[in-house]
Amino acid sequence: MFSVRRNLSAFDPNMVVHHEPGFVTKTLRALNMKTVKEIMQELKAVDDNSDGRLDTGELKNLLRKHKSAFTDEEISQIGELFYAGKSGGSVSFDKFIEAIDRVIQKEEGEDDEEGRKENPLDIGTCGNEYLFYKSHSNMDWNIELTHTAPKNLRDRLAYNAVKVVRFVFDFTTGWNGEITTNKILNRTIFLETIAAVPGMVAAIVRHFKSLRTFQRDGGMMQMFLDEANNERMHLLTFVRMKDPNFLFRLAVIGGQLGFGSAFLAAYLISPKFCHRFVGYVEEEACSTYTKIIHAIENAEEGTDLATWRTRRAPRIARSYWKLGEEGTVLQLIYAVRADEAEHRDVNHLCSSMEDGMQNPVSNTEEHLNTMLLKYVRDIMDQTKDNSQKDTASA
Repeated sequence: MFSVRRNLSAFDPNMVVHHEPGFVTKTLRALNMKTVKEIMQELKAVDDNSDGRLDTGELKNLLRKHKSAFTDEEISQIGELFYAGKSGGSVSFDKFIEAIDRVIQKEEGEDDEEGRKENPLDIGTCGNEYLFYKSHSNMDWNIELTHTAPKNLRDRLAYNAVKVVRFVFDFTTGWNGEITTNKILNRTIFLETIAAVPGMVAAIVRHFKSLRTFQRDGGMMQMFLDEANNERMHLLTFVRMKDPNFLFRLAVIGGQLGFGSAFLAAYLISPKFCHRFVGYVEEEACSTYTKIIHAIENAEEGTDLATWRTRRAPRIARSYWKLGEEGTVLQLIYAVRADEAEHRDVNHLCSSMEDGMQNPVSNTEEHLNTMLLKYVRDIMDQTKDNSQKDTASA
């Protein structure tokens, strides 16, 4: 959705506690009094009903004062998250400022002095069940080829199963020979029809469990549905570059029936095994797409593979990943690899999560904490700029 990439050195030391600590209903640990007064002044300026509390509409008006930090889309999403997290309610100005102080402490790696873990905003988890903001554009394409070492028998079974499947598939398709555009498309099209299965199976099983137990899922189902659709978008892109023949389509049907049935049975028995298995599959996918990228970048001029450096990607890819009007097939492969790296990390993480834990990718509280950090940083930047202007004019 949105992120804060600046580190703690971005916090101006004059804006955090060094002299006069900030105070609202209690003494703050990160903000100084000058910053607290500036935040309070902005809060009062948007307090339409003068009740000393911040509701969704007022929060959005507050963030609109900081267009350099928030886009209109982000402000709209934050409003939805805040409304869901507060169930349509509001938060007092004091609690809002305390929440800012708390997230700065957390960013600095400090523990709350009273050992409290609750968020001063008192954010609920209702929004996690139906709000999922995830853009597959503007991702970092420079991924790392990481490997999660097996930790127990379950992990080793998953790892070895993936290695066996990879060896057999590579051998039967002649993948380890010369890489050609035809080999790439045959491989990616077939594998993406399989890759879209695990996310959908996980979502369906979790959906029925939620219905059966009358319990929330923590937003996990939404995340896996997005993963399944993301893999489907890979497929819909590659089939624009090659139309599979009849025998290929029969193989896809057989693969879906066989793998889909086996994965469903395995997920009902051990979701953790399945997520670890998918994590290792995605490690192999990252390796494969890296190999394809190197082959394209190093292909001799005049070859079909070399044309992918400049050939425009299919329209569906240019729109989905926002590659631009002249986005190339090479850029498409980079984007797909970045998707697979995220699926790798998420599934490895999910393999160690317990029931009841919240979605690690789209968590309402984490998104709102990020908003607070971006807001206070922009306050600090504006104050610093104003101080420099006053000094220059003097």
